[in-house]
Amino acid sequence: MKIKKIEFPQKSVLAKDKKDFDYVDSFAGELMSSHSNIDISEVGKAFFISGPKWGKKMFAFRNKVVGLFGLKTGVESDKTQADDHFQCEVGERMGIFTVFEKTENEIILGEDDKHLDFRVSLLFDKTRDDNTEKSLTISTTVKFHNWLGVLYFLPVRPFHRLIVPVMLKNVIGKLETR
Repeated sequence: MKIKKIEFPQKSVLAKDKKDFDYVDSFAGELMSSHSNIDISEVGKAFFISGPKWGKKMFAFRNKVVGLFGLKTGVESDKTQADDHFQCEVGERMGIFTVFEKTENEIILGEDDKHLDFRVSLLFDKTRDDNTEKSLTISTTVKFHNWLGVLYFLPVRPFHRLIVPVMLKNVIGKLETR
């Protein structure tokens, strides 16, 4: 399965605000599945259980450090929580993420904090008319509020570019084997 960095998708509901973001990236991968009826909520749930183990350790470290500066931290999400309680509906929270918007083919997650706001788009798109091939794009946007946001994102950025493709590959794997 190939994961590739792409231009920010114009189909995303975040595209209208793209010019207002300080950072934007997008990664896409294709699903080859006989299931033609994957629901966007399934995509959202798969996202929360698809992080690599090293990513979870980094997230725990991040929470310890940013808590010292009064920034928001979140509890680590796990498979049980995602399966049993989380429905991926607007207003729900999972870890540091809030569901901001949900359409038939996209979920917008993110958080607003005093140093920066970020959004993660999970865009599920059918790429062929025969419903056998679909693409999933994870896009991230960041808007800095102050110097602390810029400083915070400096060490985060390279790790973000490593973890998102791994997560995307894992999400696609979970959706294909459901």
